[in-house]
Amino acid sequence: MSKIGKINILIPDKVKVVVNGTLVNIEGPIGKKSININTNIFDLKINDNKEISLKPKEINDDTKRLWGMNRSLLNNAIIGAARGYEKKLELNGVGFRASVKGKQLNLQLGFSHDVNFDIPDEIKVDVEKQTSIKISGIDKQLVGETAAKIKSIKPPEPYKGKGIREKDQYILRKEGKKK
Repeated sequence: MSKIGKINILIPDKVKVVVNGTLVNIEGPIGKKSININTNIFDLKINDNKEISLKPKEINDDTKRLWGMNRSLLNNAIIGAARGYEKKLELNGVGFRASVKGKQLNLQLGFSHDVNFDIPDEIKVDVEKQTSIKISGIDKQLVGETAAKIKSIKPPEPYKGKGIREKDQYILRKEGKKK
C-alpha cells in the first residue's frame, strides 16, 4: 500500500475541482490547472466537494508507484490554485544586481556582459530589492525549475559565497590559502 496515496486530498473552499473523463480541471483564486489521470488504473472520487480520494483498481507494483505520485501531483495542483508557490533567491557579491525588463530578468553578475533570462508565461518574477528575487506561480515544478535555472547562471562559490542562492540556503564554506 502507498503511504502517500492512501491519504485523501482536502479541497479548500475557494477551489473548484471538475472531472472530465481523464482530465481533472482545478480552478482557484490564483489560476487554473489541468492534470491527466489514467482512469483505467485509478478510481477518482470527489466527496461532497470537500475531499478527493484516489484508489487503484488493482494493486500491484506498478500501480503502487503511480498511486503516490498521482496523488502528490493532484495535491500540488490544488495547493497551487489556492495559494500558489514561491521561491526567493538572493544575489551575493559586489555589484550583483537584478531587474525585470518586460518578460526578461536582467542580471548583472560580474560578467563582462549582462545576462538576460527569459521568464516563462505562467511564472511571475518580482525584484523586491536589487539583490532579492521572488519567483511565484501555480505550478510547483515550473517554479522550482525556473529558480534552478536562474541559480545555475552563477552558483555560489565556496570561498566568499558569491553567486545566486536560495534564501536561507547553507553554503559549505572553505578556508582560503594560508601563508
